[in-house]
Amino acid sequence: MASVLTVNVAAVPIDLGRRRSGIDKRPSAEPVAVRSPGPRKGGLGSGIAGDSVCDSKYHGGDDQAVYAYAREDLDRWEGRLDRELTNGSFGENLTTTGVDVTGLLIGERWAVGQDGLLLEVTSPRTPCQTFVKWLGVPGLIKTFTAAGEPGAYFRVIEPGTVRADDRIEVVSRPDHAVSIGMVFRALMGETALLREIAVADALPDKIRKKIAKRGFGGG
Repeated sequence: MASVLTVNVAAVPIDLGRRRSGIDKRPSAEPVAVRSPGPRKGGLGSGIAGDSVCDSKYHGGDDQAVYAYAREDLDRWEGRLDRELTNGSFGENLTTTGVDVTGLLIGERWAVGQDGLLLEVTSPRTPCQTFVKWLGVPGLIKTFTAAGEPGAYFRVIEPGTVRADDRIEVVSRPDHAVSIGMVFRALMGETALLREIAVADALPDKIRKKIAKRGFGGG
């Protein structure tokens, strides 16, 4: 059964060189409110109450309100990195189990828990230098790209509350085959796939603009 193992929050930002970051997320023992973060400029950043977003140009906002990563993928990374990875180690808000996050379709909707929370899949996470510095692994961007297990961002359709062990139910799926994995590959170098992912209406505007710039429509 697909479920949330833990809900992870960065209550206090950390310093990574010259940068402040909310990547250090820890499991919460209490239920956590989830709401639409609103516009980035002057907005709340994350959809997870109490979570820190330090660089709102690249993190947070409506299309990246919640980030989910599968425990099964973390387990594989433990072998690749030869280290223990606790839930939240990749900066994810939701550590999940029993669901193929890489295979999620753009626009797929999840009902999570019993408090009305409804999330919609928007896009994959792409690796950045903050991620590299946090884990301290040289060449991680190349390794992360090759692994093709990026995790998924969601927008909040209906606010609610989420807690550890909440059930995840897929309540709707679009009629295309554009997955998180496909979009990740398109964004990380397989530009020929941009034409194929253009059919996914739920993609964030920034990705649709990239598609349009390549002349594949979707602008």
